[in-house]
Amino acid sequence: MCFAAAISSVVGMPSIQHAQPVVSLREVTRTYGQVHALDGVTLDVHRGAFTAIMGPSGSGKSTLMNVAAGLDDATSGQVFLAGADLRALDDDGRTRVRREQVGFVFQAFNLVPTLSAAENIALPFDLAGRRIDGETRAWIDHLVAVLGLTNRLSHRPGELSGGQQQRVAIARALASRPAIIFADEPTGNLDSRSSREVLTLLRTAAQEYGQTIAMVSHDPVAASYADRVLIIADGRVVGDHGRLSPQQISDLLIGFEVGAA
Repeated sequence: MCFAAAISSVVGMPSIQHAQPVVSLREVTRTYGQVHALDGVTLDVHRGAFTAIMGPSGSGKSTLMNVAAGLDDATSGQVFLAGADLRALDDDGRTRVRREQVGFVFQAFNLVPTLSAAENIALPFDLAGRRIDGETRAWIDHLVAVLGLTNRLSHRPGELSGGQQQRVAIARALASRPAIIFADEPTGNLDSRSSREVLTLLRTAAQEYGQTIAMVSHDPVAASYADRVLIIADGRVVGDHGRLSPQQISDLLIGFEVGAA
């Protein structure tokens, strides 16, 4: 069974709702000394959207992700994540929101090398002190099967290919059904075939499961898998587009780089 069909067959799958944004930023700034990494950013990310965040080097795209995920503090403005006002929370409160509402997929996979694939997938539950109930276990088993990891669960990361490690990271991110997954250059360490497989999995998770995904990438091919492409330059959102081809994205980025030269 393909990933799309398998995901859509899961009983009890949450419906896609577009009324309440999963992430909202209102006039958000983030400064480091005299540098304005974010400069008055206002945007919403709705449930079930697969959003690519693009921009020239130093444009603020990684800062945008870190602030939206509660990994970094906004200097001013409001940041809402899964309904929580991050600026009103202390460190413990933000950590709790991240554990309960956010999944992460990173370029470097960020798997614990001494743990098996199964233990890495279960790690967020262990860290949060959450018991994996029967329904969640069935969902994890389903993800593992669809992602082709059934025969790799006892393997440690060093015994897996890069593509398999990223699949483990995706299973870990999806396991708790978070409000949003932030993906930071998720295909940066993968070959072209593994990259296509991972990007197809992310797109299908958004389209069929209603998973919200925000992906930072420098790669126009990767961004072309997204439903929405945000272009960041000089800390501001300068472009907000629907699905684009790799060539269209490249042309946009080149235009901003030329304009900044």
